[in-house]
Amino acid sequence: MSQKNTSFSEIQWIKKSCALNNLLSQISYSLIFGVMSLCFLCTVSYAKYPEKPIRLVVGYPPGGANDLIARQVASKLTQLLSIQVVVDNRPGANGIISCELVMKASPDGYTLLFAGLTPLVINSLTYLKLPYATMTDFSGISMVASGPLAIAVRPDLLTNDVKDLIHIAKTRPGKLNFATIGTGGFTRVFFELFKSVAKIDVHFVPYKGGVLAITDVIGGQVDAIALDLAPLLPMIKNGMLNGIAITSKTRNPEIPNIRTMSEQGMPEMTSGNWYAILAPKKLPLSIANTLNKAIVTGINAVDFKDKLLSIGVDPMASASSQALESFMNAELVRWGAVVKSSNIKSE
Repeated sequence: MSQKNTSFSEIQWIKKSCALNNLLSQISYSLIFGVMSLCFLCTVSYAKYPEKPIRLVVGYPPGGANDLIARQVASKLTQLLSIQVVVDNRPGANGIISCELVMKASPDGYTLLFAGLTPLVINSLTYLKLPYATMTDFSGISMVASGPLAIAVRPDLLTNDVKDLIHIAKTRPGKLNFATIGTGGFTRVFFELFKSVAKIDVHFVPYKGGVLAITDVIGGQVDAIALDLAPLLPMIKNGMLNGIAITSKTRNPEIPNIRTMSEQGMPEMTSGNWYAILAPKKLPLSIANTLNKAIVTGINAVDFKDKLLSIGVDPMASASSQALESFMNAELVRWGAVVKSSNIKSE
């Protein structure tokens, strides 16, 4: 009797075990199916990108170099992606506001950052604390363009070249002033480098944007400015400002009479700004590739090249996000030495 009871109990236990295993199997299959379905949906979603307007966030006011170039890029991407790409100006704090906004956005490809040397490199060297880290908080997509700075002076300051400007500064120590964008951006770094190389005593006046700075130089409130060529170019060409130097390796065909800094005996001042497009970190590779391909296609288009060249910048694209990241790392090293030697701090 005992053996029969034991056998019956064992049979019951086996049945329960089988039922449990069947239940677990069903749950496992459901989970696997659910995950596969989710992955499929994600893949389909990414495959359809883009499906709605894309926001291109710019950290400077309208009319400056970043804004001028970003609008050309947005127009071309709108054409190539068959979806509206809208420029969203979010000026302030040397581009920090725009960088933080994009950093916190969803990495879905619909919020992109258009930024250059100052917010992506110089800020990390001049600010004690930033709400973002360029190399870890963003997914690089591609470089877009690069361009030199130009040095221009108010029309009534009788200077024909850098030598004249240095002579005036040395005869009037502490009297001349330069407009810069912010207290610790690239134009400030360039200003300090120029002071050091020329061995002159001049002061800087910080502005929130290029348009305001240019306006005050034209009006005579400020003596000189070193700024991206793009917003200065029309003012130099129409005579509202007197251009005396350009920081590129060669002269610019739009203003062929203005000599380079190297031609004027200051080769160490050869430099320039650059502009790139990034996204929040963890951007899906398929979206990054779609955007990179569109940018490369646009930059190779003759009409787009001509538009960028006409505003004083050279079109250029990155082969990959890794190439862009390597470039930015090299820029950190290059400008880190200058910032350290000049003890530049942003306020």
